Amino acid sequence: MRLTDYTDYALRVLLYLSVRPARLSTIREISDAYGISKNHLMKIVQQLGDLGWVETVRGRHGGLRLAARSRGLTIGDIVRETESDFALVGCFGPQTDGRHCAIQPACRLRGVLAAARDAFLAELDKHTVGELSEPASELARLLGIAPVDAPYATALVPRAASS
Repeated sequence: MRLTDYTDYALRVLLYLSVRPARLSTIREISDAYGISKNHLMKIVQQLGDLGWVETVRGRHGGLRLAARSRGLTIGDIVRETESDFALVGCFGPQTDGRHCAIQPACRLRGVLAAARDAFLAELDKHTVGELSEPASELARLLGIAPVDAPYATALVPRAASS
């Protein structure tokens, strides 16, 4: 399987935001960190926002942040939402596309390829955005983010009252 750049960039945006949960990030910052066109990212961020995976804050001091539940998203969830075509070969597509395979009624290859696709997605379902964004300090360093924000989990855990 080969993922599109769109999916690759969506994954990168989610990982970037996961590394700095306590701070708003801009599309420009993400674009600069990865060397990706800002225009490419705008459409992706729009979809991630529509899905509720990214929160957007408008205005002069606005930006993006990872929605709280998004650290638990599996990579499989993201790939299924951002990829439009899982038809590995022509016979997986709509039968109205003009392609016809002479052996389709007895073909076992189609089943093998379907099983491979399903295994690929099953493996992606084993990994979450939160898991893949650790260690956050190393990713942050590579992305030019400094200083590294406190880990996401500690930002959500209430502190015990002092005695």
